[in-house]
Amino acid sequence: MNILIAEKVSDACLQILRREAGWNVICSTPKEYRQHLADADALLVRSAVQVTAEVLAQAPRLKVIGRAGVGVDNVDLDAATAAGVLVMNTPGGNAVSVAEHTLALMLAMARQIPKANATTRAGQWEKKNLVGSELRGKTLGVIGLGSIGREVVKRARAFAMKIVAHDPYVTSQIARDLDVQLVALEELYAQCDYITLHLSLTPETQGLIGREALARMKTGVRLVNCARGELVDEAALAEALHAGKVAGAALDAFSIEPPPAGFPLFALDQVIATPHIGGSTEEAQEIVGVRIAEQVSEYLRSGIAINAVNMAAVPPEQYRAIGPYIALAERLGMVAAHVAAGNPKAVQVAYCGKLADLNTTLIRNAALAGLLHRSTEGRVNLVNARQAAGQRGWEIAERHEARAAFSDSVQVELETDSGRVSLEGAVLLGQPRLVNVDGIYIEVPLTGHLLLMRNHDVPGVIGYVGSTLGQHGVNIANFSLGRRDAPLHPGAPLEAISVVTTDQPVPESAVARLLENPAVITARLVTLP
Repeated sequence: MNILIAEKVSDACLQILRREAGWNVICSTPKEYRQHLADADALLVRSAVQVTAEVLAQAPRLKVIGRAGVGVDNVDLDAATAAGVLVMNTPGGNAVSVAEHTLALMLAMARQIPKANATTRAGQWEKKNLVGSELRGKTLGVIGLGSIGREVVKRARAFAMKIVAHDPYVTSQIARDLDVQLVALEELYAQCDYITLHLSLTPETQGLIGREALARMKTGVRLVNCARGELVDEAALAEALHAGKVAGAALDAFSIEPPPAGFPLFALDQVIATPHIGGSTEEAQEIVGVRIAEQVSEYLRSGIAINAVNMAAVPPEQYRAIGPYIALAERLGMVAAHVAAGNPKAVQVAYCGKLADLNTTLIRNAALAGLLHRSTEGRVNLVNARQAAGQRGWEIAERHEARAAFSDSVQVELETDSGRVSLEGAVLLGQPRLVNVDGIYIEVPLTGHLLLMRNHDVPGVIGYVGSTLGQHGVNIANFSLGRRDAPLHPGAPLEAISVVTTDQPVPESAVARLLENPAVITARLVTLP
């Protein structure tokens, strides 16, 4: 297992990864890491490396990308998902550092610290011209009550500020716990002396602070952005600063980083700028480095994805409960893909028993990955199976049922333009087993080389199968048989399902020989892990 680290991380991060037996940790740089991509199973980055579709194309073995930080703007999530690569980050790891930087910038604006420092060092004593203002009694508007926004609230309260917030995605209970009043954006703009941004960059938040928003703000407002530069229309902010609408701005993030020469905002004395260092403290880098190393290790060892951004998040304890059913669903999908005839149109996955009360997204994705395994050249897995199925125009449905013949079971039903096939499986004695095919009860381990036959229940079929396989040098390890209770049509023979587990792959010549028997309707081969 090759773990490629493309940017500098803490020693503690390296120690966690290096203690795994058989893991090769490759420490590189943003300029040189690409030469190691071909053999990389995991890639760890911070913010300097841009993980594009081109980069992903050079990493055919890549399973996971770990971003040591909150944002994943530097990772092409669509391309990673299409490639079946999990992307995870470390939300909250640098929350305290960014919150402290936010308060530092607010204090710097309130007390004109950059100007005081520059003039004093230049031999000027401008004590009378550097009268500041207190944070006490001022109204702070926090836009975004995620982990960073909440830490800002805690620290601002120590300065006796009145705090209001806007976040349409948090509950009123969270606001009550923080003792913060949730208000609409228009109300926040109108009453706040300071406004600080702590939002993710989305199509809805891009350019949030533009001319219209600035016009609605209280005259003399001071703005802090330690989140994403694209949240602010920088040209509109420059106009508002020139006009005196905005008294000051403290920016740690910019739409282009680093900003180009001649950047208009840098010409204004009312602007304080720092080079995106909000989360750059020794403590924060230690925390996010350790967390991403632990998360990547857990995923590669056990498949548990913590803080995944392109796959459904499932708590570790729940993942352990559904893990055997993920393997079961994938195998059911693989068998269904071999048994069914025609082009797929729709898939329905049903969960019975206690499974019906759990998050079944990964079980569904596993079933889709199994169904797609036979027909796709690229990697299809839990990360990209839903996307791959959607691209093929499949209709996908799920069903949750409380009752089941077994304590817990998964059913995969595949509809094609030629018919429908339904397989049900359960985990018995810790092993995935097939228990039902199109309503016919049958029990067989879902492992190894399988021959699945649909036949008329008439004398001589079992002996014919045994002798045919024997003539082709194939040893039978297990023979499972089930049949319908009644014929499909009056007077017709009963239909039976046979699943034969063999020690060797069954050659196509043997399948052809089996189909020569008029009682054999279909014969399909599948090899499972």
